[in-house]
Amino acid sequence: MLQVETDSLGRSIELFYEDVGYGPPVVLLHGWPFDHAMWEEQAFALATGGCRVITYDRRGFGKSSKPADGYNFNRFVDDLKALLDALDLHDVTLVGYSMGAGEVVRYMGRHLGQRVTRFALVSAVTPSIIRSKDNPEGADDARLDDVYTRIRADRFAFIEQFVAQVFDGSGVGHATVEWIKSLAEPASRIAMLSCVRAFAETDFTGDMAAAINLSSLVIHGTEDHIAPFASNGRRTADLLPGCIFRPYEGGSHGLFATHASMLSEDLLGLVRTPPSQTLPPTVF
Repeated sequence: MLQVETDSLGRSIELFYEDVGYGPPVVLLHGWPFDHAMWEEQAFALATGGCRVITYDRRGFGKSSKPADGYNFNRFVDDLKALLDALDLHDVTLVGYSMGAGEVVRYMGRHLGQRVTRFALVSAVTPSIIRSKDNPEGADDARLDDVYTRIRADRFAFIEQFVAQVFDGSGVGHATVEWIKSLAEPASRIAMLSCVRAFAETDFTGDMAAAINLSSLVIHGTEDHIAPFASNGRRTADLLPGCIFRPYEGGSHGLFATHASMLSEDLLGLVRTPPSQTLPPTVF
């Protein structure tokens, strides 16, 4: 556990993390409302492929502390920075899935990409998910209000329905579906609700401008109905003109399970790619 903050009553706020393997460091950021264990297949492949793999639970989720507040992207990436600093990681490959992709690009904007030389965005909610002039296919307020209401009414029924939508008939086995559902159940109700507002109300377009000089990989399923391919995958790649863009034909939102081997190979390929540009030493 890593202490990242102390609240007004002196209570410690801690992040649970795992650190396995040897080699270039890869930090994996999980999606909402799951925890670090969703990366099981990729963590194994990366660690056995010669990487040092760090996974952790976002505050409010998994085995990390569950405070009553602090659920916004600035706080999340400050937690990430605290972890990278505590482990003294350098030349990091940062990988974010879904909501975690938003944390990756906010980290670039808020902390200037310190310690990071490559990143991957998988099934990303970037650059935004809310409907707007620039994102006409995004979600409207009524849809997000419905998500909020369903969580408040019956959080466990919502988790069951959401996981079904993540895989969207992609043939993932019953045991795997049940396991993924179990990763969401320890989440704080406050954290789940607060994060709906956080990723719905955040536009990451400005943050992405800070990331264009790093080697990057964007992976998105063409049949993703949670973060649609056109409004999230394609728009994200367009804002990173130097990225490698890998559409997964027919893929749903849950690529970490439905395309586990392919995703692992693509991430290993990114780790082995020389950085496109080294950031100025002053940011490290």
